Amino acid sequence: MVLRRFADPVLRASSAVSSEMVRLTYLYLLSATFWLLIGTAFGLIAALKLNWPDILAVSWLSFGRIRPVHTNTLFWGWSSMALVGLALYVVSRTSRTPLWRPQLSLIALGLWHLAVLLGLFTLAGGATRGPQEYREWIWPIAVLFGSGLILNGINLFQTVARRQIDEIYISNWYILGGFVWTAILFTTGYAGFYQRGLGNTIIQGYYMHNGVGMWFTQLAIGVTYYTLPRQLNRPIYSYSLGVLGFWTNMLFYTVIGTHHFIFSPIPWWLQTTAIVFSVGMMVPVWSGTGNFLLTFRGAPRAVSRSYTLPFLLTGIIGYAAASTQGTLEAFKSANIYWHFT
Repeated sequence: MVLRRFADPVLRASSAVSSEMVRLTYLYLLSATFWLLIGTAFGLIAALKLNWPDILAVSWLSFGRIRPVHTNTLFWGWSSMALVGLALYVVSRTSRTPLWRPQLSLIALGLWHLAVLLGLFTLAGGATRGPQEYREWIWPIAVLFGSGLILNGINLFQTVARRQIDEIYISNWYILGGFVWTAILFTTGYAGFYQRGLGNTIIQGYYMHNGVGMWFTQLAIGVTYYTLPRQLNRPIYSYSLGVLGFWTNMLFYTVIGTHHFIFSPIPWWLQTTAIVFSVGMMVPVWSGTGNFLLTFRGAPRAVSRSYTLPFLLTGIIGYAAASTQGTLEAFKSANIYWHFT
């Protein structure tokens, strides 16, 4: 039956599938894996120093330096490269058109490699913006990464603009939204003229939290909206739930960074706003989670026979659990115990 299906003259490979596109995706994934190994090695050293502070007692391997090396290498090297590599493939496939300019994404990958490498050496050498998580890179390195971000963003937007179908698939909503918001995030986080005193703390909460929610979350959900139906060989349960999740994530996530600073000198109204919007985050979290789980409904054997689906299912459950815990911890009554003990 399979052989007859492949012999069907009506079937033809999509023009969006090209060897150049496949090579580009693999190059991003291989690059990400390289930085995963490097970043995790620094994380292991940091963990050892929590138990044996005198191990590897040289200045560039002190805990205060290798901790940001670890987080930034994994944040911008491993996770960003892996998700963007997959996003390039997904946008091309769902638009049914080849990637607009693969060379732009190759240049962007080179800029990202240079940024992560320079970030590793400068942070280990003590050149930093201070204890501002995920924002420790000095600004010239951030400009390098931001330039790669813009090149990839242009490539993706142009690919969607040249799509061969009328609809913009929900994956592309999330992926393109992530690129727009992260460009805004870098500009806000590194334009320092308004970041003094508590203003810097408020921007840090905004930057740190949206780095996760408006970059990684957007890309990961976008990739899942493509991968899950493909692996299950069935349509996503509800397109409307996907759209609801997209817009409510944009609405609620952007102002909840201050819930990391409950009971701080930051204005009380801003803390309260962050708590209220943290509760609102249950709308996109559970609309997305419910959409994915309902797509799984009736397919237990598919999960048991797949290498991919158990990872997707575990990630979806973890996303729901961690996000719900984040909302609960935002409440002052819980925060005073969970955050400070």
